[in-house]
This record gives sequence, C-alpha cells and structure tokens, in this order.
Amino acid sequence: QVRLVESGGGLVQAGGSLRLSCVASGRFIGIDVMGWFRQAPGKQRELVASITSRGSTNYADSVKGRFTISRDNAKNTMYLQMNSLNPEDTAVYYCNADVKITYADNARNNWGQGTQVTVSS
Repeated sequence: QVRLVESGGGLVQAGGSLRLSCVASGRFIGIDVMGWFRQAPGKQRELVASITSRGSTNYADSVKGRFTISRDNAKNTMYLQMNSLNPEDTAVYYCNADVKITYADNARNNWGQGTQVTVSS
C-alpha cells in the first residue's frame, strides 16, 4: 500500500513563505508524475503544480513566479516552495502521485490527506 504524507503547512502572513513536503512510502518501484492540488472552502480542488519524474514542471497561472515545485527521486519526496503568499492561497494542499507498484501494472493515482495553509492579510 502506498502512503503519501504532506507536511509544512501552517499560518503565515501575507507576503510570507512556506515550504510543503510530500513523502511517499510503501512498496512500489517508481513514481511518475507528482503534483500539488489545493481546495479552498466552497471551491473545487485545483491543480497548483506538477512535476514529472524527469523534472518537467507545470504551474497554474495563479502561482507562476511565486511557487516552485521540485522533487528528490532518491527520497521519494516532493516539495512546494511558496513565496509571496496572499490570502487567496489559503486552502488545504494535497499531494498527488502516480505510483507504479509493479513492472506489469500501470501507475496508480494516490492522494495524501492534505495540509492546511492559511494566509492572513
């Protein structure tokens, strides 16, 4: 069973920074695409940023230039450096990963439990 655990959320003032981490554990042979999603109260979950196993990245327009996604494949860990935070960034941030369990199977999509990020004005 694959487990994704996020950490690094918290309360920060507008203009501040936070760094989120997501660690994958369990029995698997590799991780394809990883991504950060967020869901604010009353809104749909949205993609924040994603990164392939080779390091290609994709960002939502709302976070371009402020957030940086990265990963350490050796540690099965993904990061999200968030700078210049504003109250509109307040949400629960979720880690998502396509994890390959065996060579014969396709990658399976997995979610973490989420970490709260609150930005005060």
